[in-house]
Amino acid sequence: MAFTADYGVLIDRLDDELRLAPCPAADLFAKIIASVCTRIPLIGKSGNLDPIDRMIDAGAWADAALAVVELEVPAWKLRRLVYESGEWLCSLSRQPNLPFELDDAVDGRHEKLPLAILRAFIEARHRTEIAEPRRSGVPQLRLDLAGALCCDNFA
Repeated sequence: MAFTADYGVLIDRLDDELRLAPCPAADLFAKIIASVCTRIPLIGKSGNLDPIDRMIDAGAWADAALAVVELEVPAWKLRRLVYESGEWLCSLSRQPNLPFELDDAVDGRHEKLPLAILRAFIEARHRTEIAEPRRSGVPQLRLDLAGALCCDNFA
């Protein structure tokens, strides 16, 4: 599956670029939105992208990064933001109410808060698209007529 391999390489390159970036920039946000975002470009076509653009234009990088997370991976919620030893740690989780030891959260680290949030977003996007197979909302059942029983109550 070439698409999966290419997507994995793209994610790795974006993560490396974020890791090495000295500070957030509009072109970096644009690259992330164009490369791995699926919902934001559709919203942009309808003309509703103005809030994210305004945040980026105003330099509200952390707010813009959190808006990208909220719009693109709504199942993932911010679990924690911690600043220690000169570095931000951002954790996103699909189950933020679970005890931390049981949670399968994704983490992003960087000296700059918005870049830590975006690194966690990239990891969440990777885990959502590649690591887990797409699941249908409808359970798939095998039809086995050999052992079929009528369970109606005719009393």
